[in-house]
Amino acid sequence: MPHRPAPVLPNRGARAARLLAATAVLGGILLATAAPASAAAPERSVPRAAARAEAPATVTVTGSGSATAAPDLAILSVGVEVTKPTAKEAMAAQSTAAEALLAVLRKEGVEDRDIRTDSLSLNPVYTQTTGGESKVTGYQASQTFSVKVRDIDRAGQVIGAINGATGDAGRVNGVVFDVADPKELRAKAREAAYKDAYDKASQHARLSGHRLGRLVSLSEGDSLRPGHGALPSMPADEPSVPLAPGEIEEQVTVSAVFELI
Repeated sequence: MPHRPAPVLPNRGARAARLLAATAVLGGILLATAAPASAAAPERSVPRAAARAEAPATVTVTGSGSATAAPDLAILSVGVEVTKPTAKEAMAAQSTAAEALLAVLRKEGVEDRDIRTDSLSLNPVYTQTTGGESKVTGYQASQTFSVKVRDIDRAGQVIGAINGATGDAGRVNGVVFDVADPKELRAKAREAAYKDAYDKASQHARLSGHRLGRLVSLSEGDSLRPGHGALPSMPADEPSVPLAPGEIEEQVTVSAVFELI
């Protein structure tokens, strides 16, 4: 039988060397692919930090302004009030007095669009007896009106005419002077309020070593128009009531935010 040569087995050391070489190559590839991702991570955080560092400082101020004008409108709160033994009698007497009031208003040149009923009421009148009990002794009926007098020089005359027409049932609860169209007055007050806010912001910028930058935000609060007046009821024989309209003042406040540069 012929002799077969024994198979040549690879050297164990050479095989181990080839395995180590392949592992090194694979590791290098993995490191090469991972490097860009790890290198890019710091770049994403840099712009955010820079944005935070570059955010400008701001100053928030509140400005107030006012404007005045002569009133051209008088708003009267007038009405009638009667007390009678029964509810039916009270309402009938109230209706008669209210009709007299409305008639004299129209006679004085007040238009229907300027007359509005504000309230109408009927309430029992109680009297305490000697025994300590409350007893209904009558009923009180009343009605109030809001009346606009557009010629304020005649407002006192209108009040006197109301008292003359309604007698003891007439009531004059108060008077308010105003302007029929407040837009122009409010615009002047708003302009003064913004100037006040701008001047304050400019001073803050100067004191802090900055210059005043752009306006970031601006908001306006509710406007205020003080100047209400009240009058007591006048006697029926009073032909006119002296009034002092004075001036109407409009007040506006604004809140503004400016950049400091």
